[in-house]
Amino acid sequence: MTMIRTAACLAVGSELLGGARVDTNSLKVARALAGVGVRVIEKRIVGDEEERIEGAVTSLLAAADLVVVTGGLGPTRDDVTRQAVARALGRELAFDDGLMAAIEKRYEILGLPMPEMCSRMAWSIPGATMLPNPRGTAPGMLIDVDGALLAVFPGVPAEMEAMLETYLIPGLERKNGGSVCATRTLLLSGVIESAVEARIQPLYGRFGRENVTILASPGVVRLILAASGSAGEAATRLDEMERAFRAVLGGDVVGADVDTLAGLILQRLRNREETLATAESCTGGLIGKLITDVPGSSEVFLGGVISYSNAAKEALLDVSPEILRAHGAVSQPTARAMAEGVQKRFGSDWGIGITGIAGPGGGTDEKPVGLVHWAVAGPEGTRHAHRVFPGDRAMVRTWSANLALDLLRRMLDERQR
Repeated sequence: MTMIRTAACLAVGSELLGGARVDTNSLKVARALAGVGVRVIEKRIVGDEEERIEGAVTSLLAAADLVVVTGGLGPTRDDVTRQAVARALGRELAFDDGLMAAIEKRYEILGLPMPEMCSRMAWSIPGATMLPNPRGTAPGMLIDVDGALLAVFPGVPAEMEAMLETYLIPGLERKNGGSVCATRTLLLSGVIESAVEARIQPLYGRFGRENVTILASPGVVRLILAASGSAGEAATRLDEMERAFRAVLGGDVVGADVDTLAGLILQRLRNREETLATAESCTGGLIGKLITDVPGSSEVFLGGVISYSNAAKEALLDVSPEILRAHGAVSQPTARAMAEGVQKRFGSDWGIGITGIAGPGGGTDEKPVGLVHWAVAGPEGTRHAHRVFPGDRAMVRTWSANLALDLLRRMLDERQR
């Protein structure tokens, strides 16, 4: 029995190309297939044109064990997937009286007259296993093509998902004999994608480049590790991979299968029965938002101050006028004073202070746009860092918020050792 190891997704619909609608079906298909040990190697979107659909089906069947096509099975003239698939396979469509009766019955149950155009959905491809639609009218198809499997489902997400779960996944579970493709995600902070890639590259030969995915965002990188086999084999392999990648990446690893950096920090503070407060200028409350996005954050987070003006820094955080006159609002002394000031104001164990120039204006030669200073005050003193971040205002703010949290995370790690 030939096992299905690789798959390709083909989403059909001109609306998916113009921005009117996003292809969510391929994402759902990929997630479901991963659970039965099938890896998606390609995704495509094509418009409602027979020639393009035909060409895509032909090329994808040559590249993957399984091709899942979604969309274009309805009753309107732009629903041409049936015709295109038939052409790709060199088969002639045939009218199916049984399908026609099922479609008529569906409309009868709904208490609606059946439009004549709906008879288009009763044409089938010879050799196909026709699949009743649990949540709609248009039937799907499973077709064996010289050892490869072609699954053709409606594009309506609820209908596609029902067919996926009812027909395709159970069949693949039997065909693949319980094989799974499991994943584990290592969350890293304070690093950039290119630096992570350079450090882990020597491990690709051992574990396979195709089993490692890097997802980067400002200040945070997610490393997705994948392993196939039985559930036990996959788990053992993932344990081995995690140990190897942690050995290379060291303290940059926040944790495994951690949702957010803020969530991990809050859990550690909760375990220690310690508290946190924040003082923000250029980030305008973004750090507080990242923290309070986590359920249960009120057990740890006492509050924050958005001290945008110098007057607010002086009045609410006790930043001295002398520091502001001598060094300016965007400086190491000011960031440190903000962190210590908010720590004192709230009586918290930890305080974060952050100040910078998010842009697009306000920069000088000495203090360019993107310059951010941040500091963390803790039970054993205050630590500071700064950087000039690239990008627009939103990117500078995201980078700096995540790196401020990263500094707190590293200080917590050091105290734990």
